[in-house]
Amino acid sequence: MACLLVTACASSVTPPARYMLTSGQLTNAPAQPVGTLRLSAPRLAHYLDVDGIVMQLDDITLNAAREHQWAEGLGRQLERGLRARLSQTLPSLRVVRAEGSQPDALTLRIEVDQFQGRFDGLAVASGQWQLVNAEGEMLAMENFYAETTLEEDGYPALVRALSSSWDQSAELIAEEIRSGAYFN
Repeated sequence: MACLLVTACASSVTPPARYMLTSGQLTNAPAQPVGTLRLSAPRLAHYLDVDGIVMQLDDITLNAAREHQWAEGLGRQLERGLRARLSQTLPSLRVVRAEGSQPDALTLRIEVDQFQGRFDGLAVASGQWQLVNAEGEMLAMENFYAETTLEEDGYPALVRALSSSWDQSAELIAEEIRSGAYFN
């Protein structure tokens, strides 16, 4: 009888809810690209490289949720989303993952310092990006910061707002690359 009770209690544990960022679709590579942009996998701040969605509870306290987790590693989701958004906003470039060797390609490196919900109802994405040429010389280095107000309480609203903040970050990065005329 005791075994049945223990088994019943153990089987009633609710698995954590899993979330994915919304992501755009990759556009087809241009027939005559003016250049290739290689996207390195984003480097995440250590506290973000966890399964749980991070919430900033006050000005100094961070908490990774146990019951609300990423369905896939956050770094992979951010990379896929950024690649899709950059391929849409920079349609004359071939945007690829930084694998193998592509001569004359520029490489975009991303470091993500913040990607969390905040106690004041905002979803924040921030960090730094670097654009490096094939010889390893740095062409540009800029910070990015974006925030989105949550439309309602709850983790689904937080994930949607984080996706929106990541979209804004991609737009900022694309605009800087476009205005820098690195591919002329």
